[in-house]
Amino acid sequence: MTTTIADIRKEYKLQSLSEKDVLKDPFAQFNKWWQEIINSNIDEPNAMTLATASSDGMPDARIVLLKGFDEKGFAFYTNYNSTKGQQLLENPRATLVFFWKELERQVRISGLVSLAPGNMSDDYFNSRPLGSRIGAWASPQSETIESREWLEENEQRITTVWAGKTIPRPGHWGGYVVKPVKMEFWQGRPSRLHDRILYTLQNTGVWKIERLAP
Repeated sequence: MTTTIADIRKEYKLQSLSEKDVLKDPFAQFNKWWQEIINSNIDEPNAMTLATASSDGMPDARIVLLKGFDEKGFAFYTNYNSTKGQQLLENPRATLVFFWKELERQVRISGLVSLAPGNMSDDYFNSRPLGSRIGAWASPQSETIESREWLEENEQRITTVWAGKTIPRPGHWGGYVVKPVKMEFWQGRPSRLHDRILYTLQNTGVWKIERLAP
């Protein structure tokens, strides 16, 4: 029997989340959940939706990979000339969404976006596999190209150019840091009465903690 889309559902019942139990600092709370998802051994726990908007307000979203976080923000890397790079230039605000279905959890992070320091981008670029470093030079991300063959030929050309040499980070490639002003932690619960705890940064620098209706 064929299952209709409307019939696809899951009952969430693994854990709960109370405003009395969460840590006062959202970065500490994220790190707590991060360690738990790392210990669960799922594939690519750092995969996250990055939502941006252009200057005319048109929203856009795609999956990228988290590459670091601390109290300064959440970092990812990309081509500055890509669609998301242009949108962040026009409107330096973004939302990140993590969905860890294995633990029935979601985290939403909204904030202001800035370029990562050059040395931070250099360090990460130099840590990447050789193919990824070549790819950053070979692919004009988000631009229209004539064929897959063109891309592979460009990759081979770049490989020849940098053969036996240290590959520097391209000027059009590097990191962004999302500095949160809001962080929401969602824990799935039965009957769709989920737990939602929202942290909002106040002008005093203190994080306000509230429970939201599911």
